[in-house]
Amino acid sequence: MKILLILLGLVVLVFVAVQVFSRNSQKDIETYKYEVIKTYDGFEVRQYEAALFTSVELSSSGYREGSGKAFSVLGGYIFGANETEETIAMTAPVSMTMDDNMTMMFLVPSEYTIDDLPTPKDGNIEFKQVPARKMAAITFGGWADDDKIEHYRQELVRLLDDAGISLSGQYHFYGYNAPYEVFNRKNEVVIELDK
Repeated sequence: MKILLILLGLVVLVFVAVQVFSRNSQKDIETYKYEVIKTYDGFEVRQYEAALFTSVELSSSGYREGSGKAFSVLGGYIFGANETEETIAMTAPVSMTMDDNMTMMFLVPSEYTIDDLPTPKDGNIEFKQVPARKMAAITFGGWADDDKIEHYRQELVRLLDDAGISLSGQYHFYGYNAPYEVFNRKNEVVIELDK
C-alpha cells in the first residue's frame, strides 16, 4: 500500500510539473495580433492584422478526424522537417477551417518573411499571406470536439444575427493550448465579417 501511495504521489507531482511548465511556456508564445473593436454580450468584434501562415489542406472535414494528421504535418515542418532542418517557434492559435476540406494553419513568427522561410520537405505545406480582416469571436473552454465547435459556431451566428451584423460565412476554429494542458484551456470560433 505504501508503494502504491508513493507511485500515486509521483504521478500527481509529474502531472502538476507538466501543467506548470506548460502554463509558463505559453507566456512567451507569439499570438495572432488583433484589436478589439467592440465587445458584445457573448462575443467580440476584432480587427486582425495581416499575417503570414503555414498551411496544409486535408480531404477531411471534421476536427476529430483531421486535426491530428494536419498537426503532425505542420508540426513536423516547424520542428525541423524542412530543407535547412531549422526549428521554428510555435505560435498561437492553431487555426482550422472545416468546410468540404479541412485546412490547418500555423501563424509564422513575425521575424520571418515568406522569402526567408525554409522550404518544407512535405510538398503539401503552403505559405499563405492573409490580409487584415474583421472577425467576430466567441470563446469557450475545455477540450474542443466537432459538436462543441458546431454549437459555438451556431451560437455566434445567432448572436451576430441578433446584433444585425453581416458575416461572410467563412468560419475558423482557433485552439490555443497544447494537447496535454488540462487547466485554463482556451478555444474560439471566429467568423469573418462582411467588409
